[in-house]
Amino acid sequence: MIVMNVLDLFKLDGKFGIVTGVSSGLGVAFATALAEGGADLIICARREDKLKANAKSISKATGRRILPYVCDVSKQQDVDEMVAYAEKTFGRIDILVNNAGIAVAKPAIEMTEQEWLAVVDVNLNGVFRCAQAVAKSMIKKKVGGSIINIDSIYGVHGDMVPAISYYSTKGGVANMTRALAVELAPYKIRVNAIAPGFFPSEMTSPMFQNPDMIKHINGRTPMGRVGEPWELEGATLLLASKAGNYITGHILLVDGGWDAN
Repeated sequence: MIVMNVLDLFKLDGKFGIVTGVSSGLGVAFATALAEGGADLIICARREDKLKANAKSISKATGRRILPYVCDVSKQQDVDEMVAYAEKTFGRIDILVNNAGIAVAKPAIEMTEQEWLAVVDVNLNGVFRCAQAVAKSMIKKKVGGSIINIDSIYGVHGDMVPAISYYSTKGGVANMTRALAVELAPYKIRVNAIAPGFFPSEMTSPMFQNPDMIKHINGRTPMGRVGEPWELEGATLLLASKAGNYITGHILLVDGGWDAN
């Protein structure tokens, strides 16, 4: 039996990863966690200026190599080229955090088909495109690896916020995660998801400007508050590292107890 120091299990020294959706929001927390663990990263998003600023900031804080790459996950060519760039730059991909996502807050009966499809193409199709392309690379390079899809409490619960396409796509991400975990286990690729509760981000900013919504969130959450971005970092490192070596197909809720209430 191999015995390791428990803290060493969380180290990502010598690992290479991709994190999508790092122009704003929680993507910065996910990328920071991997970099602090020792991984070098390619971070991706559509907004080049914010992406470059975040890459510089994370690299300065962690001392890791953080490379920005403009990519729209709703476009297959962009995803394929991003993965090819990662292979060329690092030689292999050990970790993927599938974070890019959008939302349209509108009642179901008012939502247009175009709005519905736009959310589906990023939140569901985009997650699949990235997972598929990275899984192919991992299998080709025979490196195993970890794919972490970013889900949501709205992937397992309904709520008063009208955002039918977001709920639907996040529910799809949860079961996609389970299905991929089963398919990719023979290749030593683990597939899990993190389902955050409410955290401050560009997407949730309009909610947090509404006193009634804040009251609802805090009242519905047993811990009585929203999360702080750094509180997602431990879960990220667990699922990306050897510390989570026997965890696959799991949806890890980081939600202050929302799911238990």
